[in-house]
Amino acid sequence: MSIPSDPLQWRVGLVGYGEVGRILAEDLRARGVARVCAYDLKLAGDAAAPLREHASAHGVALAATSAELAAGADFIVSAVTASQAVPVAEACAPAIRAGAWFLDFNSASPGAKRRAAALVDGAGGRYVEGAVMTSIPPYRIRVPLLLGGPHAAALAPLATALGFDAKVASERLGVASATKMCRSVMIKGLEAMVIESFTAARAYGVEDAVLASLAETFPGIDWEKQGSYFFQRVIQHGRRRAEEVREVAQTVREIGLEPWSAAGTAERQAWMADLADAGLFGDKAAPRGDWRVEADRIIAAVKPADSGRGA
Repeated sequence: MSIPSDPLQWRVGLVGYGEVGRILAEDLRARGVARVCAYDLKLAGDAAAPLREHASAHGVALAATSAELAAGADFIVSAVTASQAVPVAEACAPAIRAGAWFLDFNSASPGAKRRAAALVDGAGGRYVEGAVMTSIPPYRIRVPLLLGGPHAAALAPLATALGFDAKVASERLGVASATKMCRSVMIKGLEAMVIESFTAARAYGVEDAVLASLAETFPGIDWEKQGSYFFQRVIQHGRRRAEEVREVAQTVREIGLEPWSAAGTAERQAWMADLADAGLFGDKAAPRGDWRVEADRIIAAVKPADSGRGA
């Protein structure tokens, strides 16, 4: 069976039904895509119930495996954690239909994207790397998206018809992901630095002076608001961010440069994820306001008992 020319008639498969997968499912269905299917490893575990409820509410079919999803899809979007980008391509490739599209939405290194592409294209699919250039929730499916690879130009107008804000970065694989990864050295690193700086400043009782100095140096940034946002995002998504930044470090390493900054960022993000998983911050999904509340929790958890605040 050939791939329909109208993207709205495609059978869309989402590998990964986490926050990103569910947002895409909602927006694709709202756009008029009648057949959306999803697969996630969590469907076999204790976290399956909310995923099944969401799928039922939005008319999304659920597959038992990645291969089952690939066998019935015209367009596959892989939206998993960075470490799973190549394994997902490996799982889908044997079952992928001839000419089916495979959009790799994952924050993986250029090398990982090339390995995934070889698997998909070698099986007769059409692999396109995707680089998501900012946080997805505020933009949803319209998040700025760079496409790369020899099939990128052909997919771009079709992806736009589905609702994506897609722009071709290069016909060479790795360019789009390198752009994303190098940006993440800064963005994810800034998150880690703000958490470390603000928490330490709070412990010493100098947070107001530090924020005033930052505002003077960078007057275009609301550091109170930005700090609270960074704390919230890392508390909620630190595990995924840590995996992404490990791919960022690999991207830097692939050019022969030791990724000291990225490696440290990955450790801080993972450390925050460990604290969140241990329940330090309560309900991770709950809205958060003042970053000081979260910093105080961290200080109480890590500061020596005989060390007074402001000492």
